[in-house]
Amino acid sequence: MPRTKPSMEKAAWSGRIVAVQPRIRLVRSFDERHHTYQGFVLRVDGTCGEASGEFLIAVGKAAQDKHRFSVGMEVCGLSNPVPDPRIETAGFYKTSGLKVLKVPTNEPSSGPPFLGVPPDLETYRSRGHRRLDVRTYESKCSTCIWGCRMPVEMIIDHWNPSKKRYRFETFCYGPKSCSFYRAGPPRKVPGRKGMSYTEENWVDEDATLNRGLDD
Repeated sequence: MPRTKPSMEKAAWSGRIVAVQPRIRLVRSFDERHHTYQGFVLRVDGTCGEASGEFLIAVGKAAQDKHRFSVGMEVCGLSNPVPDPRIETAGFYKTSGLKVLKVPTNEPSSGPPFLGVPPDLETYRSRGHRRLDVRTYESKCSTCIWGCRMPVEMIIDHWNPSKKRYRFETFCYGPKSCSFYRAGPPRKVPGRKGMSYTEENWVDEDATLNRGLDD
């Protein structure tokens, strides 16, 4: 996707929303993990500055509560390029001047993929997620409100927290019965002195224990 070099000047953008997903960061330290629920990411097909294409725009919880962004809306705003793409899924953040230019009249499909107005962040937190195969996410789930691509910061040595690695992981917060869902291989987390931790299936099962098959 087109990106603009980081600067203090906000870029003006506008276009049609093709996806809305939660903006969540994940910090891993061997077998421990911590999530930060920051807001939402809009995938916008349009223009940003002098470039055209699809852009990922981070917006806050309050902005989502106010505008109830969903697929098909035409919107515009001003955003800063992110200074460190290792810790952001979006290419732009600190968004202001948001305006909804057009609201679609047709109802979103019943899914999958699910394209309505996403729930609030507390709902995502309470539902828990399962790992989602990267190829499945890219081919079928990148527009679904239950899909999420998270930037992951891995603390390799808890005695030396400055030693870190970064990557992205994909997750699903959606119904366990979704026909698109594929878990993919278990994920490994590097640790100190060449050790590694494998996150087995029981972690996902435990995280979503409160939900039934169709929840």
